[in-house]
Amino acid sequence: MVCGGFTCSKNALCSLNVVYMLVGLLLIVVAAWGKGFGIVSSIHIIGGVIAVGFFLLLIAIVGLIGASPCLTCGEKMLQHSSEALKILGGVGLFFSFTEILGVWLAMRYRNQKDPRANPSAFL
Repeated sequence: MVCGGFTCSKNALCSLNVVYMLVGLLLIVVAAWGKGFGIVSSIHIIGGVIAVGFFLLLIAIVGLIGASPCLTCGEKMLQHSSEALKILGGVGLFFSFTEILGVWLAMRYRNQKDPRANPSAFL
């Protein structure tokens, strides 16, 4: 069966977040290993690398949780997005009519000459 819909995207996002988790853990472990063996002596560099690894690990965990939403959550989101799109469609239709009115008014009154500028032109 061909991969389609949200299943393929969900699997791709889950695998990508797992890779990011591994990279985050690798950053933390390598920084701690480098400090432990005395390869890197600067605590600021070690702290920065560990902070980046922890932040990447945290974002990957949140992404992994987000990439696997339950079916009831998806149904609720689709229902609310459908309602929101209906409302936004009505608002967009209303403003399109005001745009048409604005274009009509501009065409009607834009090229009209001012009678005060040359009174003899209107006689």
